[in-house]
Amino acid sequence: MAAEILSARGIDVTIYERKPSVGRKFLMAGRGGLNLTHSEDIEPFIQKYQDRADYLGPIIRGFPPQALRDWCEGLGEKTFIGTSGRVFPETFKASPLLRAWIKRLEHQGVRFMLNHEWGGWDGHELIFNTAKGQTKITPDATLLALGGASWPRLGSDGTWVNILQKENVKIAALQPANCGFCVDWSDVFSKKFVGQPLKTITASFLGHKIHGEIMIAAKGIEGGPVYALSSYLREEINKAGAASLLLDLKPDFTLEGLTDRLKKPRARKSLTNFLRSAVNLSDVAVGLLMECPDRAALGDYPAEKLALLIKHYPLNLRGTFPIDRAISTAGGVMFDSLNENLMLVDKHGVFVAGEMLDWDAPTGGYLLQGCMATGVRAAHGIMSWLNLK
Repeated sequence: MAAEILSARGIDVTIYERKPSVGRKFLMAGRGGLNLTHSEDIEPFIQKYQDRADYLGPIIRGFPPQALRDWCEGLGEKTFIGTSGRVFPETFKASPLLRAWIKRLEHQGVRFMLNHEWGGWDGHELIFNTAKGQTKITPDATLLALGGASWPRLGSDGTWVNILQKENVKIAALQPANCGFCVDWSDVFSKKFVGQPLKTITASFLGHKIHGEIMIAAKGIEGGPVYALSSYLREEINKAGAASLLLDLKPDFTLEGLTDRLKKPRARKSLTNFLRSAVNLSDVAVGLLMECPDRAALGDYPAEKLALLIKHYPLNLRGTFPIDRAISTAGGVMFDSLNENLMLVDKHGVFVAGEMLDWDAPTGGYLLQGCMATGVRAAHGIMSWLNLK
């Protein structure tokens, strides 16, 4: 994005890429449908960046969601708003957009140097390692957009942290974001329900409630509601060593209504069959109830207590999934190491954008919007810097 803006102004731009092709994580983001941004009003949109909203607010306003949609349509990919308010290209794919984007950049004179892995600085020179050996360049301005540490096989593995720390750049530790969480399932539950969804539930933590579907994984849970709450859950685990995620397994029932249903005579039905027939509880949800520490006494619970457990099921999370499995990364270059144009205050002429920065956001279009907008801000910062030189 920065290269497009700069090259359109006649500035000579070269993109150095460590992989044999560009945009690999962009393509991964589009694997299930490229969620570009979100259609909600700008103020609630900005608040999705939580404690980084003050920093990112002016940057997002400088390149808001509508600007991203206009940019996409300018590349021949019309957009639409989904039922959840998320914005997608009509093709639902990343590859046509990426092809059109690369073609535009090449037309504007941008050069791509592939298989060039950045190795830091030698004085004022940038060092790149290639199959043919080491090469060095001295640019007028540098933009680092090296990503976080999730999906490292696509190119972003966080190795830049050590390089920048040697330059005294303040960096918050990289952590998984929009990630799954570890749960100590029993062997019985794990073998029976791995890969199955826990549908139409509400997940709650610290007053935040998200309705949706959770996927049972071999070592824990994943899915939209989990990702949406991941930053809060991660911080609680960092602080306390564990977090209790409350699940409402029947959100369409009130506690009273559920209790009334559970007061029906059970006759000779097993608890599992009774829960299926009385409240239409899914097998996965019943299995989850059987995972509770008091499962041996579950069959003797009075209706009120059983209903309360179904409406407020505490799921103990003991850690995050590894960062290489996360959708995105929290942590990175801290904003007090940067000026308002995203230039390093102690290394003039060097700018930082994208997931390298210390911010976090849920899925839903906020990740790509944040990356694109910081690229735009950095490009304008570079133009200001070049004019000052």
